[in-house]
Amino acid sequence: MSAHPAVSPPAISASAPERPAHRDANVLRWLAAYTVSMVGDSLYYMALAWAAARSGDPTRAGLVLAVGAVPRAVLMLGGGVLADRWGPRRVVIGSDAARCVVILAIAAVLLLGAPGLWLLIAVALVFGVVDALFLPAVGALPPRITASGQLARVQGLRGLAARVANVTGAPLGGLLVAFGGSAAAFAAAGALFAVSLVLLVAVRVAPLPTDTAGHAGPSRAGARGELTDGLRHIRRHRVLAPLMLVIALSELGFVGPLNLGLVLLAQDRGWGAGGMGWIVAAFGVGAGAASLLLAVRGRLPRAGLVLCLSVVTGAFAVGAIAFVPTVALAAVAGLFVGLLAGLGGGLCGALTQTVTEPAYLGRVTSVATLFTLGIAPLSYPVTGAAVGLWGTGPVFVVSAAVCAAGGALGLAFAGLRRAELPGGRAAPADPAA
Repeated sequence: MSAHPAVSPPAISASAPERPAHRDANVLRWLAAYTVSMVGDSLYYMALAWAAARSGDPTRAGLVLAVGAVPRAVLMLGGGVLADRWGPRRVVIGSDAARCVVILAIAAVLLLGAPGLWLLIAVALVFGVVDALFLPAVGALPPRITASGQLARVQGLRGLAARVANVTGAPLGGLLVAFGGSAAAFAAAGALFAVSLVLLVAVRVAPLPTDTAGHAGPSRAGARGELTDGLRHIRRHRVLAPLMLVIALSELGFVGPLNLGLVLLAQDRGWGAGGMGWIVAAFGVGAGAASLLLAVRGRLPRAGLVLCLSVVTGAFAVGAIAFVPTVALAAVAGLFVGLLAGLGGGLCGALTQTVTEPAYLGRVTSVATLFTLGIAPLSYPVTGAAVGLWGTGPVFVVSAAVCAAGGALGLAFAGLRRAELPGGRAAPADPAA
């Protein structure tokens, strides 16, 4: 379903020259809204963690932080259905507006008194529900605001925006909490969501084009039927089916060691928080460099092959972190992990948006996001328990093997291995089995 006609530009002609994404005011408005929203996310999580910690019970504080992940994992696929049914622009604007209202309301409550733990849990649950709507919709927007040949560049710009948000959000949240408490951080997050909302309203969205099967939008078979239809679309697609498997395995092998595992490794080696900080910083530099490469180049030839090789090579770098003797070498390994993971992640996003039929973008994005933000974090307790039993080395090796298996599996499928971004020799976008 397309956005309101008043904000929908005419469809881009296939013969018209493409406007580079970094020079497109419409794309830059979307990018600014996305960046501001991500900084707001950082402030929200900082404020929630601080308010929960003040309860004095670490177990309950952990419950507050974890409870928001439940609706995000459970409702993510439903969010994709809504993005396809109502249009991603409407869902993104509605979710940003909801976040703004909820966060400003909790800021007002904190100014008037100390909220009970139940209220913080309720806020975390609502925010998790909103995230389940926001994330599939925001992933489905780029093909509606730029030409297909610019999608890799948009993914690079999006990666750079994520780095900027990570670098600025945490220090800003810390300052706000230090000087104004959780109320100040919540208020600032709500204000940023309001700014993001204004920018999103100004973003022009193209009408939904007709897909190769002749559909102009989702079916009318009901939410369950539309979800089943979306999953069937993925399963039968020669590129999307193996691509989702690559995303799932690479995330499962990557998330555990590079988050919880790295903390335990730094403790085991005596590197301390400072050493871990250098490794994380090096990872961020590598990921930022990969995003910059995509943003500048616009596309890479043989995107499917490069994607799979990046995953396999990055897996070796993941395993190497646990065996290098010094922080400096671990930081070098982290740099390569960030570079290869950033490149693979950007190409995953660009290929997903390129080969997916327009009417299925929300549902396909929701499946990919479910793997990255819903299922992969479940590996944290497994990683912690495994490190306790066998140590960091074997756990990093197994994680690297899982990650490498995802890239190797992608190489085994000719459809994904030969996939090209627009402008290449081939772009297998048909859903043939």
